[in-house]
This record gives sequence, C-alpha cells and structure tokens, in this order.
Amino acid sequence: MDALESVSGGAARRIAAFATGFGPSNLTPALLEAVGRAFIDTYGVGLAGWNEPPALKARRYARVAAGGDGWQASPAPSSTSARCWGDGERLPVELAALVNGIAAHVLDYDDVTSPMRGHPSVALLPALVALGEALDADGAALAAAYVVGFEVICKLSRAFAVDHYAKGWHSTSSIGTIAAAVACAHLLKLDATGIANAIGLAVAQTAGTRANFGTDAKSFQAGQCNAAAIRAALLAREGFDAAAGALDGKFGYTALYADNASLEAELSSLGQGALELLRSGIEVKKYPLCYATHRALDGMLDLRAQHALTLDDIETIAITTSAGALTPLIHHRPRTGLEAKFSLEYAMVAALLDGQVTLASFTDPAVQRPAAQAALARVSGRSSSDGQVFPRWTTLELKLRDGRWLSHRVDSLRGSATLPLSAAELRTKFDDCLAWGRATADAGTVFARAMRLDDCSVRELLAGA
Repeated sequence: MDALESVSGGAARRIAAFATGFGPSNLTPALLEAVGRAFIDTYGVGLAGWNEPPALKARRYARVAAGGDGWQASPAPSSTSARCWGDGERLPVELAALVNGIAAHVLDYDDVTSPMRGHPSVALLPALVALGEALDADGAALAAAYVVGFEVICKLSRAFAVDHYAKGWHSTSSIGTIAAAVACAHLLKLDATGIANAIGLAVAQTAGTRANFGTDAKSFQAGQCNAAAIRAALLAREGFDAAAGALDGKFGYTALYADNASLEAELSSLGQGALELLRSGIEVKKYPLCYATHRALDGMLDLRAQHALTLDDIETIAITTSAGALTPLIHHRPRTGLEAKFSLEYAMVAALLDGQVTLASFTDPAVQRPAAQAALARVSGRSSSDGQVFPRWTTLELKLRDGRWLSHRVDSLRGSATLPLSAAELRTKFDDCLAWGRATADAGTVFARAMRLDDCSVRELLAGA
C-alpha cells in the first residue's frame, strides 16, 4: 500500500505528498542561492539582535529551562543540542531555536514575503538550523527543507492570510508554525503519515496576535513558532499521532482561524510550475522596522535628497497606501524603540531628522528626542478605500512651510523580489548587523559557505560564526 493511502486528511495529505516527493535532487542553482541569501539575512539580523533585552531575557529563561541554575552548557556538538548564534553556547534544540528565533525577530529587520503578510525565514531557519546542526545534516538537506516550508507558507497564505492577518493574527507564527513543522519533518525524513501528524501537532500549538506588536511578546511569537515546530516534528517521529483533519476538518485550523477558507485550489498546485521561493520571492528589509513603512520610507528619503529637505521645512506629511497596508502600524505616539518599529509617524520623522533609518534610530533615547516627539502629530496616514490589497503602492503628499506641495508615489520597493538587494548590498547589511550586535563572526566565511550550501554541512556553515 502506498504510504499516502494511510493519510486521510485532504490538506495534510496534499502537503505530505509534496514534501515527501521533494528532495535535494530537486534543488536548482537559483533555489540554492535564494536559500543561502535567506540564511545570510536571517543569521545576520539574529546576531544584531543578540544583545537586545528580549534576547537576553530569553537566554536566561532557556538556561533555567535546560536544567536549572546549575546547568552547564557543553561546547561539543551533539544529537540533542544546538548552538546559540550570538555566542556559541549550546542548548537543547528546542530552546536554541526559541532563543535564536527571538533574537532574529526582535529588531524587525528580518525578511518578508508578500503572500504571508509576515516573515518566512525567521519562522523556518532558527528551527531548521538548530535541528540540522544536531542531526549533522548537510546544507542541501537544509535547503530542501526550507524550500518545502516556504512553499507551504505561501500556499496557505494565498488561501487566507489577508483576512486572517486583518483580524489580528500574527501570521509569522500563526501560519509559520505549520509550515515550519512540515520543514522540520522533512529534514527528519519522516514519511507521509509522520508529516501529517506533525501538521496536527503544530496546529495544537499555533497562535500569535498582532496585539503584541511593539512588545517583547512579538519576538517571542516568532521564537515559539520554531520551538513548537521542532517539538511537533520530533513527537511525530516518536509516533505521536494527531487528527488527519486538524488543518482543514470540521473543527480544524481553517474553521477556527480562517473562516473555513478552502485550501483546495492552492494546495492542488503545490510544487507545480515555479516554486514559491522563486515566484513570490523574499523581500529583504533595508530598514529595521515594520515592512509596512518601507515604501513610505523609500519615498521620503528620495524627496529629502532631491529637495534638500529638513524636518523644519515641512508643515504636514500625508501618506496614502493600498488597502490594509497600514494595519500593523498601531503605535501613533511611540515612546520606546519597540513601539516605534510599528509607527508610520516615527518612520517619517526619523527619516527627515537623520537622513537615514538605521538600527540606531530605534533606541529609546532616539525615539524620545524632543524634536521627534513634537513632530509626530504632523504625520497622518490612511489606506485606500477600494479594498485592493495588491498591487501595493504608497503616495506621499508634503505641505511645505513656504507654501509648496511635493508629492511622490512608490510602487516598486527596494529589496523586494522585483528589486532585490545586490550581493554587495546584502553584505553591507550583514556587516552592519554584526557591528551592531558586536558579533565576532567571520563574515567572509559565512557568506562564502551560504552561497554554496550544497557543498557544506550545517555545522560547517556555522563554523565561521
């Protein structure tokens, strides 16, 4: 009997069929390069976030959870431990994935993909890298698992993410956990039944709310996504079962989380035509804050450069965007760096004050500058009422104190799949992240190995860190 015949859930069965049929032999040079770039960006922002307060708190928690105050980390690789990216300390794989996921998301500088309305790589790579290191997996196996997870993320997201996100779910974790569990199960080489069970066990742990944006809990949601995915896959490997319809059954995920959205059309195209990693692509952030601000930032920095503008020159700034684009920007009068990462007002003010928007723009003292706080009220934003989420666009209307008006429209976004960062620009971001996190990683070695994942192991990939 075909292994798939034992999997009765429609959605889980389709996902399992795709995952078990995809392997390293299916990787093309373009897919390998895309995964390598995703690793570089995610690992870099993880190193940058390593000394941020939420990451420090998470590591203190993890040490206690690993065995109490007397626990001593082993420096040697093992089948049950993985390294913390910032300092090489070893933790059990679930806890390593948790703390690395938190560190890689806390600065809100990690990549996104448009269908998800969220961050795919931080939902996948901390878990896959931790598990791959423990298994001593090769880089090609890691890349194949990532491609599988990314495909599942995008197909689920295309089916329901827009409404799901608008209702308050944090799709990075609420969708990412399911896909990450599939990716981890793939890395573990589970059969179709095991992958279906991992999906059900992931559904049992899936959550995440946008109410937590601007707090430590947002990055925790990304870290927990990774820990939960590993837990689901490892339990499935032990024979733990779950309902076949946990994803799309009467009382399953789509009924509870997605208004009974049908997955049929999207899942029927799993693995067909261009894979989502190349079709939807990855959008690498140029600025370390919510992606919803980035078109406006591109436009404001362009206007500032073209007209030699200062904040004092401007009376009001009016931003209009495609429908729903402003949904995550919930902090209109931020007082902390974390809150400011979800503030359109602060993004515009910081761009004008500083001439750039960098990691240094999001310290609490930077946000609390009197000049910045006084100018927040001069910025307004609204979304188009036509209900069209895609294609995305942003317009800026500036009223100057001398009576002039300036306007600018931004459609294509720098760093997006259509205008990707060059290798040099990606390396510049990586170097900046290492400097911010005071990391000692050998950037050249990490870069070189990530760009040839099919020629190194996961442990070798991390050896330059």
